[in-house]
Amino acid sequence: MAKFLHAMIRTTDPKASIEFYTEGLGLNLIQQKDYPEAGFSLYFLGETETGPMVELTHNHDDRDYQNGDQFGHLAYQVDNIYEMCEHLQACGVTILRPPRDGRMAFVKDPNGISIELLQKGPALELAEPWQSMASQGSW
Repeated sequence: MAKFLHAMIRTTDPKASIEFYTEGLGLNLIQQKDYPEAGFSLYFLGETETGPMVELTHNHDDRDYQNGDQFGHLAYQVDNIYEMCEHLQACGVTILRPPRDGRMAFVKDPNGISIELLQKGPALELAEPWQSMASQGSW
């Protein structure tokens, strides 16, 4: 049996990425490791030190990263999908796939990584403005 530890994402803008995961999704910056002699820094974000984490890797060079089609998304369970989407919009995050079904939404982090948000427990009843978006096909 294997235990999920972390997913690693390369970032060219660690500040924006850390803000997305801490202020947007409410994770904690658990650890930062800087390796100036090797030219990179690591940032580990999660709920707790023992739970699964996102590892952000910042290489101190001018590389530009492209999303590979082998990586799908990171998924996070949320207590209220509507409140989380409203919060992320207030943080300037675009909701790519609104929670039209009261259960699931998609956003992207500053690195272009797809983030799936899943409602904890059963789907919530449809609510505005998400219900109007669903009827208009705004996703």
